[in-house]
Formats: sequence, C-alpha cells, structure tokens
Amino acid sequence: SLRTAPFFRMAADLVVQLSTSLKTKPDVVDFGTVFTDHMLTVEWNANDGWQTPLIRPFGDLSLHPACSALHYAVELFEGLKVYRGDDKRLRLFRPLLNMERMSKSAERACLPAFDQSELLGCIKRLIEIDQDWVPHLGPACLYIRPTFIGTEPSLGVKKPNRALLYVIMCQAGSYFNTELSLWADPKYTRAWKGGTGDCKMGGNYGGTLFAQLEAGSYGCQQVLWLYGEDHQITEGGTMNIFLHWINEDGDEELATPPLDGTILPGVTRQSILDLARKWDEFKVLERYLTMGQLCSALKQQRLKEMFGSGTACRVCHIGSILVFFQNLQLPNQDKHSLSSRIATELTDIQVSR
Repeated sequence: SLRTAPFFRMAADLVVQLSTSLKTKPDVVDFGTVFTDHMLTVEWNANDGWQTPLIRPFGDLSLHPACSALHYAVELFEGLKVYRGDDKRLRLFRPLLNMERMSKSAERACLPAFDQSELLGCIKRLIEIDQDWVPHLGPACLYIRPTFIGTEPSLGVKKPNRALLYVIMCQAGSYFNTELSLWADPKYTRAWKGGTGDCKMGGNYGGTLFAQLEAGSYGCQQVLWLYGEDHQITEGGTMNIFLHWINEDGDEELATPPLDGTILPGVTRQSILDLARKWDEFKVLERYLTMGQLCSALKQQRLKEMFGSGTACRVCHIGSILVFFQNLQLPNQDKHSLSSRIATELTDIQVSR
C-alpha cells in the first residue's frame, strides 16, 4: 500500500549537521539563483520505510544513473514562502495547503505517503536555522522548495522502491517586474482531463518551454493556455487566471476556471477566492471561461481587469493578449484595481500588518 509508511516522529528524530562555512548573503538576487546554507533530506525505501531526517549543509545530491526521476519524471515539488513581519516575527503563509497538495501529487506519482505535520515541523526547523536569510526590508521573502523524487536505481516504468524527499530554500524578490503580455494559440495544451495538470509535477513545466519560447518570438512574456474546441482559458504561464468583469447577466463578478483536473489548485488562488467571498461585494465564481467570452466582454467594455496569481508571482496584472495574430489590449491597472487591492491585502496578512 502507498500509505503504510508514515514518518513517525520525524521532527523529533531530526538530525542537524550545521555548516562550518556560511555564505555571504547578497542584497539583490534573481529568483531561484542563490540558496541558503542548509537543506533537509529524508530517504525512503520499501523495506525500511522512512529514514532519519537530516538537515545538512547545502550541497549536491548523488543519484544513480538509472534513477527513475531522471528517466520517467517520477518527481514533484512544492513552493511556499516565509515572510518577516513588521513585528520581526517569521510567518509561513498557509503551509498546510501546500502539504496537502504535495501529498496528493505524491499519491498520483506513486511515491510514498508522508505525515504532513511532521514534514512541516522539519521545514520549520530548517527555517529557524537559516532565518537570517529571510530579508528584513521590502517585499522580498524566502522561497521554500520541497522536492520529492523517485530514486529507484533500475530501468523500467514501475513504482519506485526508493525515494528522496528534500527541501531547499532561496531568497525571492519579484518574479515579474511589469504587467504581463500573453500569447495564446490552441495548438499547444498544458494539461488535459485525466492527466496530471492538478499536480505540481516537473513534467507539467518542462513541457511548456517550447511554447514559451514561441511566445517570446512574438514579443510576449508568457503563454495563455487554452483547452478544447471552445478555447477554454485555463492558466497563464504558471499562474492561475482571474477575470474581474461584468458578466453576461450584467452582474459584477470575479471568475476563475474550476478545478476540473486541468487546473493547479493554487494556494494564492484559494486565498483570493476566500478574501473576495469574505468581502461579499460582488459575485465570486469558479466557472469555465472561453476566449470568445473574453473577446465579447472586451468589445462590450465589460472587462474590468484580467490578472494571474501564484506563489512566485503573487498577483500579476495582465496587460495584453496576442491571439490569432490579433493583439488584445486589456484594461490598465491602477491603485483602484481589484488586483492592487488583493495584492495589498495579502501582503498585509503575510507581514502581520
């Protein structure tokens, strides 16, 4: 069974090996390029289950050349952030949602089950050790990347008998510095029903690079992923998508595609829905959205704003879409835009303002 090997007191059994040579912390870095001094590793095998978790100096991994993650993409990852509040305390933002999503991704990848609270306890200890890496000023934070890979040392498409769960961390500033331009072409599909689009697996991302390069050749920054003959709007780059508009019935509405297996259940996405429903100022729906509906709303001046969300990008305004060689200019963002209000509200929560 996939669920017969829990962690058992993983956080309590944690072993710590501190680095004797700490790195200099840069002032400004690109996302995902400079990592903290330590990492967390936990090995698993089918005979003995989970081994003792270890926090050790950041360094390379040693993998067998036949490792199943390298050949068959038996792997997944997560992304969450820790913030330094105005009161100088450190806070993770809704980490249990990340643990739950990681658990579901692991089950889909046939990787072993783990105790979510125990893993989170180990991550908190890692953050405590490297807490000086959490920026003290500005909007920057520390990005946490739990990663889970099959390390089966043999060829053949099968459930791995060995696995490695590890966590690395890096400083994270702004992922996008300007409003986004998207390129849409239905010849490419990010995910499909019955697939793994709702899981955070690396294969979902590596397969998008070719389309993203083509988007760049047209002067666009990211891809707006369409699905089906009716050109349903699904995601933008690696972001969940939101429309703030006056819907077909004349009602003000915030809409985002439903979680039907093709959409990643983003933590920021869920947080935006939770906030907007709490405000109770307009309709908030998870519904299918098509390019035809978007174009009609734009033509009839019913579109207020389109924006994307994600842990890395936070909340990002979308300024234009190039679709079928037609450049659609979307409404501008200002301080009164819904995305600006949401971004401010989320930041205030994250830094305990």
